Parts: sequence; structure tokens; C-alpha cells
Amino acid sequence: MAQSQAVEVLLRPAVELYTVAVSLAAAFLCLAAPWALALSPRLGVCGALAFLVFGALRLRDAWIVLRYRRHIRRLPRYAMTSREVPVSRQRLFVGKGFLWEQKHTHRLMQTWRPEFRRYVEPACLYRLARRIEERLEFAPFPLSRLAGVLAWDSPLNPVRPLPPVGGLPRLHGIEPREVDVSLPLSERVGHTLVLGTTRVGKTRLAELFITQDIRRRNADGEHEVVIVFDPKGDADLLKRMYVEAKRAGREGEFYVFHLGWPDISARYNAVGRFGRISEVASRIAGQLSGEGNSAAFREFALRFVNIIARALVELGQRPDYLLIQRHVINIDALFIEYAQHFFARTEPKAWEVVVQLESRLNDKNIPRHMTGREKRVVALEQYLSQVRIYDPVLDGLRSAVRYDRTYFDKIVASLLPLLEKLTTGKIAQLLAPNYSDLKDPRPIFDWMQVLRKRGIVYVGLDALSDAEVAAAVGNSMFADLVSVAGHLYKFGIDDGLPGAAPARAPIDLHADEFAELMGDEFIPLVNKGGGAGVQVTAYTQTLSDIEAKIGNRAKAGQVVGNFNNLFMLRVRETATAELLTKQLPKVEVYAATLMSGATDSSDPRGASAFTSNTQDRLTPASVPLIEPAHVVALPKGQCFALIEGGKLWKVRMPLPVADPDEAMPKDLREMAEGMRRRYVEGDEWWEGPAGPDREEAPAEGWEGGKPGKAAEALEIVASREVGHGEDLGEGLGARFGEADGEGFGEGFGEGFGEGDAA
Repeated sequence: MAQSQAVEVLLRPAVELYTVAVSLAAAFLCLAAPWALALSPRLGVCGALAFLVFGALRLRDAWIVLRYRRHIRRLPRYAMTSREVPVSRQRLFVGKGFLWEQKHTHRLMQTWRPEFRRYVEPACLYRLARRIEERLEFAPFPLSRLAGVLAWDSPLNPVRPLPPVGGLPRLHGIEPREVDVSLPLSERVGHTLVLGTTRVGKTRLAELFITQDIRRRNADGEHEVVIVFDPKGDADLLKRMYVEAKRAGREGEFYVFHLGWPDISARYNAVGRFGRISEVASRIAGQLSGEGNSAAFREFALRFVNIIARALVELGQRPDYLLIQRHVINIDALFIEYAQHFFARTEPKAWEVVVQLESRLNDKNIPRHMTGREKRVVALEQYLSQVRIYDPVLDGLRSAVRYDRTYFDKIVASLLPLLEKLTTGKIAQLLAPNYSDLKDPRPIFDWMQVLRKRGIVYVGLDALSDAEVAAAVGNSMFADLVSVAGHLYKFGIDDGLPGAAPARAPIDLHADEFAELMGDEFIPLVNKGGGAGVQVTAYTQTLSDIEAKIGNRAKAGQVVGNFNNLFMLRVRETATAELLTKQLPKVEVYAATLMSGATDSSDPRGASAFTSNTQDRLTPASVPLIEPAHVVALPKGQCFALIEGGKLWKVRMPLPVADPDEAMPKDLREMAEGMRRRYVEGDEWWEGPAGPDREEAPAEGWEGGKPGKAAEALEIVASREVGHGEDLGEGLGARFGEADGEGFGEGFGEGFGEGDAA
């Protein structure tokens, strides 16, 4: 039925085919026997053409009905390799879909009517085939072969199984005519929120976005900065980033920071760079609880960390977690060191007086509140109480040492467990890097360096092993980014460089499972970071995750309110689905109702005993554009997208297909497999039990597969994803005792297929 009519009905028999058959027969008759229709041969040809044109028009109408019925049950396969992903300077590709309108709500409502059930649900033959498969699962060979034939995934199989994506195919099949769906890049600065339960395609959507961000160039030929936070550790996401960075020629700008692999990770000092010294204390004490009685201890911790940070900066030392922990445990040493530095600058003879006071001290004349302190600390306190010296840093340290030792330990007790977790084992080498150790091949990066290099950073936080440390490091990184964003907003990315102009580069920040990283630092990042070019794309399961992490419903609403673009995959929480559905208008749909009745005649002498009537009545009804139940029933890999100021798009993402050149070095592949075994993988909804589309071609190693030092060195470099220029050979030589490292360099050139060892 034409869409111009009041009620569109596409779930019906394709009756137009009858007209097509009659038109073909008439056309054949006009050509073969025009005399039977009283036509001359020339008029017979004209009549045949007229019948054929009419039949073609009716065939088109029939095809619309047949295609609609087919898509309601099964969507055509949609897959592409990463190389085929379109990259634009103006738009961000999402997938295929259609703009959801009133007619789609009407069509969806029709699929629930009982008279259309046979067009929507699987046919009896299909259900029979699935039951036979279940029965023959453990049958002997000939019968089990039959089960394999029934499960054959080919268009030639009339009962082939549906893709393992679940949900309702009708949600997307109601519109067979799909178009490419994309988001204007100008809208990304308003930030993007992706919601979806586990294993429905969030990480696949992230891979699609990140692939384009890594390969995109602006009009000046410059790349964009890409930063990815991955709390759980997804091996396929890491692999995708490496492959795309190499394909774009950006492997030299690629950094991997991973708390779970400290031996091969890049290093990062979360408190080493700041705009104001007070930011150091905020990033550390901000990880402590601020609820109830804990608020007072948090403020004490913030104050003392701020005192320590100011003293370290005055002494010319870069703050890090190890230094701060050392001085929180023993602040006396910092007090003495800073006093020496201060007196050497202002009063060189003051130290002689302090030494004399120290020589006179004993256990009897030491003040009670200074018991347990070093005698030199007591002497300094006595000297400073006698002279008028005003130095804010010295006064702060003096106030700290004047506390009773046991009382001081109590008020900073909440800070020490966090610092011990951040400075224990090999993680301490990542978060408190030794800048003077030239033998350590692991690079050190900070956000300003990454932004100026237009770098790519993968941050694996190993949240499954230690969620508290992951949250602390992630929040500190976010706080550092906020500080950098404030600097960019005021001065631009090239501030301080010769001939620098106040330019800004897009910063594509992807935060997977971002509810685990949420804190007060994240709010200003999404609220004010857009002015500095920060484009946040956040991925999480439910709204409750955000509220539970922040602990405040108003703040959770504040965070969500700053995301202008919303991608809603399948969710299990109704409140999360209503975040989308409550923003949509209601539309008017029509329902055709068949009404019939009969009325007895009261006139016994009349000609009729009763009268009857039959009516087709159209009843309008106002319904929501979509319901929360529709969001809950989405198949994997599909979503509703609310973008461009409230336009609702129904989108399905392309299935991934391995590229022929995606084979990775053997040791890198082994590392990725180790991550897959170690972490809970999510969102691999597209692959079956065997996963043929995700298999990688085996990579060739060195000739003979040399074991020993060479294999270990290859593992180090491959796991780091990228070598670091001329330092590669020297770093490996220092590691294994080879002075020049040339042998290793040549081996790596052959192993990676790049010829020379650069």
C-alpha cells in the first residue's frame, strides 16, 4: 500500500505479484498472438510494452513488500575491515542506519499485532531445524553431520541460524533503506556518552571511533591527539590502536602505559607537572574519602601534602609519590633540608646558632610536644621562635613538626595506605620515574609533551587486579589533563615555543568504563574542557554506575548533562533507557479496527429479519516515539543515537573483518593472548565459538626462531608496541651487556620486516 495513504501495511502477502503475472501473460499474448486481442502486429508491440511497464511498476511494489518481510526476520550481513572504515575531516562515521520517524513507530507497533505474527516470528521449518540440532548434538556420525548441514551459515541454506546477536531484528528491519550514519565533528566538542550493558558492542564502537581519530588529518596535514583509558585491559583494543598507528605512520608517537605490565610500560609522573603547586595536594588527597568524619582527615592530608610539595619545589626537586611518601613518614628530614637551603640563602651564620642550641639539648629540656623529634629539629624550632623570619614554606614545615609525633601520625593515617599502594613494587617505577637513569629504555611522558607531538596514548589501569590504585591513577591523570586543558585554553598548545601562535589541537579522549575512573576531577573536564579542544567520549553500563561512584545524584546529573551526544546500546536498567526515551516526543499513529454488528428487526411483517453492517475504523493514538522496552531488546551491535540536537537515528555497526596485513609479531601476539587470559574480555559479540573472522595469520619470526636473549628482547620491544628510535639498540645493549646493540638492532629489522634496525 502506498505510504501516502493513512495506514501503511507492509506485513501482508505480496499480492502485486498476481498483477505482475497477468501483465507478463498479456505482454506475451500481445507479441505472440495480437490477432487474439484484435490488434495489428505493430499495436501488439505497443501493447506489450505498456503491459511490461505496468508489470515493472507492480514488481517494484512487490519487491518493497518482500524486502520488508525479509528484513523483519533477518538483516543482511554488514561487515568491513578497518582499512575500509571511511575517514573524513568533517564527520565521524558510526555505521548504517536510518532517521527514526513516526512511520517507524507505526510499523513497529504493527509487528506486535497477532494477524502479522507469521511474518515476524521464525517459520515452523526454522524452529524444527533448531530442535533437530539440539537433539542431534551428541548423535553418531551420520546424524551429527545432518546437524552440521542444518547449522550451515550460507544463503543457500533455507533454515540457516540467525546471527548470535539476540534482541529483536525487527527494530532495525522496519526500514530496509539504510544510509551511512555519521556525526559532524563540530558536535564532538559537546562530548559523547555511550551506554550499554556488557558484551553488546561498546568496545567495538570505541574501536571504530578510535580508528578514525588515529588516521584523521586536518586541513594542515596534522594528526589529532588520541588518549584512551582502558581500566579492564582489552587486548583487541590495544592491538587495533597499534595497527592503526603503524598504518598512519605514527608508531613513533605511540605510548603504552599499563599498570599490569610495568616492565614494558612507559612511565608517567601523575603529580610532576602542574600549573599551581596546590594541584599536587589536590590530586593525591582528592582520592581520599570526604564523607562524614573522613572529611577532616582529608583536609589535614591535603594541607600537609601541600606543605611538602611547596618545599620540594623550592628545593628544585620534582614532586612524585615516592618523595611525598618519604616526607609524610619523616617530615623532620625535609624540615632540616629546607632550613639549610633557606639559611644558606638568607642568613649564613644562623646555622652556627642552631648547632649551639642543639648541643645544649637533652631529654630533660626538650618540650613535651617535641618528644621523639630529632634534636636538630628542636633546635631549629627554638631558633625560629627567637628570631623574626617570615617564609611561608618554612612556616608551614615548622607548623607540621610542632604537632605531637603520635598525633601527626594519626591525622595522616588515611593518606599512608594510598601512598603505599602507589609506591609498592614495580608500579613505583612507573609513577615515580627516575629521570636521571639513562639506562632505563622505558620512555617518560607527560600530557603537554603528548599534545605537542600529536601523540597516541593507551592507558591500561589493571582495575581487575587493584581497583583502588587504578582509580587513584586514573583520577590523577584526569586532574592533570584538566590542568593542561586550562593552560591550553589560555595560551594554546605551543606556548613557550619560538614563534608560537595560540593554536589548539583536537584532543580525542576515550574513557572506557569511565564510571570506575569518575571523581570530582572529571566534572570540570567535561564541563569546561571543550574550550581547550578536549572531546570526551565516555563508555559505561548504566547511570547508576556514575551515581554510585560519585555518591551524589545531583553531581551524577551534572556529569550526564554535559554530554550532548548519546549512543544507547542495549541496557538492562529501565532508568538508563529512560535517559533516551524521556527526551523524545510523542507521535500520533493510526490503528485500523474492524467493526461488525447485526440488529434484529422488530417488525414481524417486514421483508428482513435483521440488518448488519461492517466498518473499517481508523483510530488515532498518541504514543512515545520509542519505549524503554525497545532499548532493552536491541540486538548486539545496534544502538539508538541521539545526535545533532535531538535527531534520533537507529544505527547498526559493521562487523569486524581481519585485514590481511594485521599479522603481528609472535611475541606481541603472545602478550595479547596473555591479556585475554588475564582479563575478562567484553564486547566480542560478533565472533562465534571458533571466531574465524578474528584469527590472525601466523607471523614469521627470525630465521630458525632463535631463542634466549633474542626472544626475550623481541618480547620487550614488541610488547612496548613501538621502538624508540636510536635508543633502541643502546637500551637493549645495556640490558643484556651488549655495548652497541647492533646485533639486536639488525635482528629486529629482519623480525619486523622493516629491513634496517632503526
